[in-house]
Amino acid sequence: MLTDVSRVPLRRALADLPAYVPGARAAVGAAAYKLSSNENPYPPLPSVVAAVADAAVDVNRYPDMYATELTEGIAHRLAVVPESVVAGTGSVAVLGHVLTAVCEAGDQVVLPWRSFEAYPIAVTLAHAEQVRVPVLADGRLDLPAMAAAVTDRTRVVLVCTPNNPTGPAVRDAELRDFLAAVPRDVLVVLDEAYVEFVRDPQAPDALALFAEHPNVVLLRTFSKAYGLAGLRVGYAVARPRLAAAIRTASTPFGVSHVAQLAAIASLRAEQELLVRVEAVVAERTRMLEGLRAQGWAVPDSQANFVWLALGDRAVTFAERCARAGVLVRPFAGDGVRVSVGEREATDIFLEVAQAHAPR
Repeated sequence: MLTDVSRVPLRRALADLPAYVPGARAAVGAAAYKLSSNENPYPPLPSVVAAVADAAVDVNRYPDMYATELTEGIAHRLAVVPESVVAGTGSVAVLGHVLTAVCEAGDQVVLPWRSFEAYPIAVTLAHAEQVRVPVLADGRLDLPAMAAAVTDRTRVVLVCTPNNPTGPAVRDAELRDFLAAVPRDVLVVLDEAYVEFVRDPQAPDALALFAEHPNVVLLRTFSKAYGLAGLRVGYAVARPRLAAAIRTASTPFGVSHVAQLAAIASLRAEQELLVRVEAVVAERTRMLEGLRAQGWAVPDSQANFVWLALGDRAVTFAERCARAGVLVRPFAGDGVRVSVGEREATDIFLEVAQAHAPR
C-alpha cells in the first residue's frame, strides 16, 4: 500500500485555477430532460451512424494525424485554402493550441466575462494572464471596453459570439469598429461555436472579416449544430503561417478516425442537419417568447440556449428545475443557462419559470 504523500511540486497557478464544471447529468435510474450542456437534442443521422460504424473497424490504427480529408471538406465548405484549417478535439482544445502557439509567459489575453468558463483555464495553462471585461447588463459583449483593455502586453482578445452563457451575438458594425481599434499584431479569436443558430440580420460575416483582417482567427465546432458533442471535433481557420503553428502545438493524432469520418459524413448531410437547426431555432423562439410573456427580461439569444440573470437565486432555481424534471446549468451568483431541447422539456421549464416569474 502506498502511504507516502507525493511531494512533487505543482504549478502555483493551478492552485487558483477553477475546475471546469460540466452540465449536470441525471442520476442513474432517474428521468429528467438534460438542458444543462447546450447539446443538440437530436440523435445522429443514419448516414452519420453508418460512418461511425464503418470507422469502428479501423480503431486499431492511428487516425490521419492532419485530418486531411476533413480539413479539405471544411475548406471547400468555407471557401478557404486547406492550409488555413486546423482540426482538434473540440473548439476548446483548438483554442488551447492557439494560445500555446502565440502566448509567452506574462502575455495578456483580454476576454469578456461572464463568458465561456473554459477561457480562464485555457489562458492560465498557456502561461498567460487573463484580463476580464464585464459583459453589459443585456448580456452583450462590451467591445469598446475590450478594445480599451488592450495594452502592449496583450497578445490575444477572445470574442465569443454568440456569447456563452448569455446568448447575444456581436453585430457587424461594432465588430468592425473593434477590429479597427485593435493593433494588427494582436490576435482576435472569434469563437463561433453556435454560429449556425444565429438569425440576427446585423450579425457579422466572420469569413468576410477573416479575409479582410490577417489577425482574425475563427473557432468553430461540430459539437452543437452537427450533434457530434460526444466525438469532440472542432477547428480553427487562420492564415496558413499561423495555422501551421497551431498545428505544431496540437496533440498528435488528436482527432480520432471515428470522429473524422463522422464529421465528414455530417458535412455531406449538412442540408438535412440544418433542418434540425431550424427546429431548434423555432423552439428557442418559443422559449424566449414564453419567458418574456411571464415578465422575464431575457437577453436576445442567438445560440441554442437562453439566459436568466438570477444572481444569488441561480442555484436555488436550478434545484427547483431539477425537481420538476429538467436539468439546467446554474452559474452561482450570476444566472442560469437553459439549453433548447425537446418541446416537452421546454413546457416543463416554462412551468417552473412561471412559478418564479418576476412579480
